[in-house]
Amino acid sequence: MAVLVETTLGDLVIDLYVKERPKCSLNFLKLCKMKYYNLCQFHTIEQNYVAQTGDPTGTGRGGESIFMSLYGEQARYFEREDLPKMKHTRLGIVSFVNNGNNMLGSQFFITLGEGLDYLDDKHTIFGQVTEGLDTLEKLNEQLCDGDHRPYKDIRIAHTIVLDDPFEDPKRLEYPRRSPSPTFEMLVKTNQIALDENIDDYEGKTAEEIAEEIKKRDMAEQAQILEMVGDLRHADEAPPDNVLFVCKLNPVTTDEDLEIIFSRFGKIIKCEVIRDRRTQQSLQYAFIEFEDPKSCEQAFFKMDNVLIDDRRIHVDFSQSVAKLHQWDREGKAARKADDKKETEKEHRKVCYDRF
Repeated sequence: MAVLVETTLGDLVIDLYVKERPKCSLNFLKLCKMKYYNLCQFHTIEQNYVAQTGDPTGTGRGGESIFMSLYGEQARYFEREDLPKMKHTRLGIVSFVNNGNNMLGSQFFITLGEGLDYLDDKHTIFGQVTEGLDTLEKLNEQLCDGDHRPYKDIRIAHTIVLDDPFEDPKRLEYPRRSPSPTFEMLVKTNQIALDENIDDYEGKTAEEIAEEIKKRDMAEQAQILEMVGDLRHADEAPPDNVLFVCKLNPVTTDEDLEIIFSRFGKIIKCEVIRDRRTQQSLQYAFIEFEDPKSCEQAFFKMDNVLIDDRRIHVDFSQSVAKLHQWDREGKAARKADDKKETEKEHRKVCYDRF
C-alpha cells in the first residue's frame, strides 16, 4: 500500500504500515484521495530532524482528519494508535503529529535524520519513504528562518494513491480536480517562489562580478575593523593627511622627523610610537599634515630616503585608530587645562575673600 507524493522539490513514494496502523493508513489514504494535501506547504523544516506539512493553513495549528468529513466537528481528530511500538530510528519515517492531547489530524512529518528516539511514544509512525531520498536531501538543505520556516515556498503539488486496500466510505465525495491556489498563496507571501530568480550576478560580465565581489569583501573588512574598534563606523575612510613612516632608526626622534618633513608643509602632529613601559622606539611613526596636498608631496618624495643610516618606508595611513588616540589625548589635555584653570580661579576667589 503506497502513495506517490509529488512536491515542488521532487517526488516521494511512501509505503504505509496498513496492518500495524490501520486507522492512520485509512486517514492518510482517504485524505490523499480527497486531494486534501494538494498545495499544502512544508511549513517547518529542521535540518537533520523533521520536515512537517499537512496543514492547509500553513501555520502548524490547522488540519483535520478524514473522519470530520464523515462525522462532523467532534471527529476533527482521532486517537493515536500506540501498538505495536515503532521507533523513529531511520531517515524517511512518516508520522502523524500529536496535537498535544494524544490526538491526530492531517499534519504529518518526515524524519530527516536517524536515531530520533525522543519522538517515540509521542507521535505516531504510519509509513516509510521508500523512493525519493534525493528529495529528502533537498528538503534537509533548505535555508530557514529562526522559526524553522523555509525561505522558499515548498509545497505538495499532488498526491496519487498507488494502492488502497480500504473501501471508500459512501458519504465521501471525491473532488474531480485539485483545489485552486488562493490569493494569499499567489500574492500575499514573503517567501521565495521556486521559479524566482535569486542570482545576483545574472546578466553581468565577469569584470562586473569581480568588482562587486571586491566591494563586498571591502565592506566586510570595514565591518570587522569597526567591531574591533579600529573604525568608529564601517563607512569611515582613512585620513588623507596622515603619513605612516616605518623602518626608522631607534635613535630617530619626533623632532628629527618634524624638521625633515616640515619642508613639505605645516605639520600638526608628529609622533614616533614608543613602548609604554620602556619608552623605547618601536621604529614607526605617524605624521599629520595640515592639508592633504603637503602629505601627498611628502609621500612621493620621502619613500626610501636615508634617515639616520636607515632607509625609511612611507605610506598613507590605512587606519584611523591613531587619530582616535590623538583625539583622546587632546581631549584629556584640554580637560587637564580646564581643571588647572578652574583650580586657579578657585584659589583666586579664596584669596580675595581673605
